[in-house]
Amino acid sequence: MRILITGGTSGLGWAMAKALRADEHHVVLTGREADRAAATAAGIGANGIAMDVRDPDSVRAGRDRVLALFGGLDVLINNAGIGMRTVNPRFLTEPQPFWEVSETGFDDVVRTNLTGYFLVAKAFVPDLLASPSGRIINVTMNHETMRRAGFVPYGPSRAGAESLSRIMAADLAGTSVRVNLLLPGGATVTGMIPDGAVDTSRLLPADVMAAPVRWLCSPAADQVHDERIVATEFDEWLRHRRS
Repeated sequence: MRILITGGTSGLGWAMAKALRADEHHVVLTGREADRAAATAAGIGANGIAMDVRDPDSVRAGRDRVLALFGGLDVLINNAGIGMRTVNPRFLTEPQPFWEVSETGFDDVVRTNLTGYFLVAKAFVPDLLASPSGRIINVTMNHETMRRAGFVPYGPSRAGAESLSRIMAADLAGTSVRVNLLLPGGATVTGMIPDGAVDTSRLLPADVMAAPVRWLCSPAADQVHDERIVATEFDEWLRHRRS
């Protein structure tokens, strides 16, 4: 499979990239800084390119680069995102009510976490439709966090992306492209958690995403569409599906 992972230089994206390279998929990961993306990807024998998912021109340039590398695309993993710490570095200990959130902070999170998913999917859907087994995997989070006090704009941005994913699935029903949601199932050890804010032993490791994303990129998931898969519950979900 030829796979693109947005925001793949760290956190969940990096964990998924390593897992997929272990299965010998062709992987390109994106980051806002070209040098960092290329250097990070080289460590696992992948490709790294610059892409700012908030910027339509950057997304289109990224698509051109992916096509130059691979000649097409089979799987898009929408993962690039920023969290609450960009708006309120103390969000876990001193929640900020929505009316105190800055307009620029709100806009940046929504443009990254929601608009970014739209722009990247819009750019690559023609290539996914040309693939015999096109797939979109949209990374999301727990519903509880979408409604949590002090979580504007992160919660609304992820809720919007989840709604967008469901509509993507509806619009692509009857085509060769499958659309699914994937989430860790809890807070993970990533850059979205401020240093020293919580006991990291209580957090999920980023590689909790490895098993489900490997499965979603395998032939076993050829007919899986419009599912919401929680990584911590993946084994149970899969057993139920097979029964």
